[in-house]
Amino acid sequence: MTTVGFIGSGSIGGTVARLAVSAGYDVVLSNSRGPETLAEVVAELGAHARAETSAGAAAAADEIVVVSVPFHAFNQLPVEQLAGKVVLDTNNYYAQRDGHFAELDEGRLTSAELEQRHLGTARLVKVFNNIFFKHLGSLPRPAGAADRTALTIAGDDAEAKAAATAFLDAIGYDAVDVGPLAESWRVEPGQPAYGPPYGTFDDPVGTPASADRLRAAVAEAKR
Repeated sequence: MTTVGFIGSGSIGGTVARLAVSAGYDVVLSNSRGPETLAEVVAELGAHARAETSAGAAAAADEIVVVSVPFHAFNQLPVEQLAGKVVLDTNNYYAQRDGHFAELDEGRLTSAELEQRHLGTARLVKVFNNIFFKHLGSLPRPAGAADRTALTIAGDDAEAKAAATAFLDAIGYDAVDVGPLAESWRVEPGQPAYGPPYGTFDDPVGTPASADRLRAAVAEAKR
């Protein structure tokens, strides 16, 4: 059975882990506080889940590692253990939380590009960053469903994006490719594709958003 690693197991990471287990994956969870603090989540997820350190979770993954930590912590990611793997990056840059990064503030790089530069040979795909975690947990649908929702992906590696697309399909979502990491700003905070296509925060169920709807929102992005 395929094993997916998780660095960060909070709102988004934990939701993706639940969807992954439901889809038949094994998951290895980690957070910044230590494996023992994840005992309750592991117990909830059952035999297909276990907890590790961040380096251990990255090393245990067969191919995919979901990284869901505050952006400012990207330089603490285990580069050696992530080498060559597909990193599904859920992060967003919030200067008020993360501190200021001149390259991002001036629009010279996206947060995903900065993280990719740090990770070296890992193959980063930006995904899960533009949807509320409650909507992410409630909107999966079987392949071919008329109300199936799409999520955006961005990345520089075609094989990594194919792996991300297959993973999304397995957990109940279609994928809309917005291009390379340099274009990932189109789905970042403040852009039309960030949040609204899936509903409002006060609605925990959310609204199904088709691939066409996502493409239209992405096309409206402005810097």
